[in-house]
Amino acid sequence: MQVAQLKEDIQSYAKEIGIDKIGFTTADVFTELKERLRRQQELQYQSGFEKGSIEERTEPKRLLPEAKSIISIAVAYPQKMHDAPRSTKEERRGIFARASWGIDYHVALRERLNKLSEYIQTKYPDAVNKIMVDTGELSDRAVAERSGIGFSGKNTSIITPEFGSFVYLGEMITNIPFIPDSPVEESCGDCTICMDACPTGALVQGGQLNAQRCIAFLTQTKDFLPDEFRSKIGNRIYGCDTCQQVCPYNRGIDSHFHQELEPEPESAKPKLKPMLHLSNKEFKEKFGYMSGSWRGKKPLQRNALIAIGHYKDKSAIEDLIKVMNNDPRPVIRGTAAWSLGKIGSPKAYEAIISAMEKETDSQVLFEMEKGLSFQKQS
Repeated sequence: MQVAQLKEDIQSYAKEIGIDKIGFTTADVFTELKERLRRQQELQYQSGFEKGSIEERTEPKRLLPEAKSIISIAVAYPQKMHDAPRSTKEERRGIFARASWGIDYHVALRERLNKLSEYIQTKYPDAVNKIMVDTGELSDRAVAERSGIGFSGKNTSIITPEFGSFVYLGEMITNIPFIPDSPVEESCGDCTICMDACPTGALVQGGQLNAQRCIAFLTQTKDFLPDEFRSKIGNRIYGCDTCQQVCPYNRGIDSHFHQELEPEPESAKPKLKPMLHLSNKEFKEKFGYMSGSWRGKKPLQRNALIAIGHYKDKSAIEDLIKVMNNDPRPVIRGTAAWSLGKIGSPKAYEAIISAMEKETDSQVLFEMEKGLSFQKQS
């Protein structure tokens, strides 16, 4: 079969299996990205979640020696939640970022890429394909940009003309020499809305992110959250959408194309107090299908504690005291004490003082002192 015809067939089949956009590029080295990654490393802007060396992340042939092309795919996901539950004074709620609303996107995209690979194999039996979704070495965004899926915005997201930046990305390296598509020529121009809106100044310049300051990254860490970021997190349980929500390219876009990517409202916008007491089994049952569960319940419970403090939710005092006194994890005990201090009632302060008498962990004691210091400030 001619490669040009195969490309057309793949494009048609991609639509049938729920791929919203597909692009093709060469397996050449990503030279510009290599320099950017080196600069990121020098500045210590990396998150630590990146996989592989800089060479593996920019040289496709290190991952598949016979590589000739890369196929990039994009799947659009919703921007708005229908029938979203309201947060009330009695039942405060947190929020997961939109990228974690439906079924884990790694599963959704891998399923589509596997089908695509099997289809290619029937048409081109000598095909050798390697699939990656987010956790692979290659940069999904760099591949998507070069494949014509969209352009790289100043918020470091790929922005597609059709679906804005609310798209999941994945790719397949292959030994088939497809004719590459042309990159999208749009750009952000002089717009800096996302940079100005970033709560922590993580977008240090157009297209460069200091992951160590990015709320999306910080919500996934497992240690005590640095003080300067606690007031910035608000009620975010996982991820952050600010730089996408303010983007002009996302205005009026809300893609509801795939049922499995639709949010389950009680999971995507969960009640905060029940989150504090989840067993591992209950956590997996409620949140395990979402990509936001990948780091386990500890970071999400820590963020829920911070959100309760942010709300100054007096109805949660008993829950916080129970966590502070009984939870075996220092980060959770300490953050509960901090949150009690933020709420600031006499009962909260008395509970902290009482708990300090039996607490032995120095970091937890430090957080308890912080909690008590809010009384002196008020």
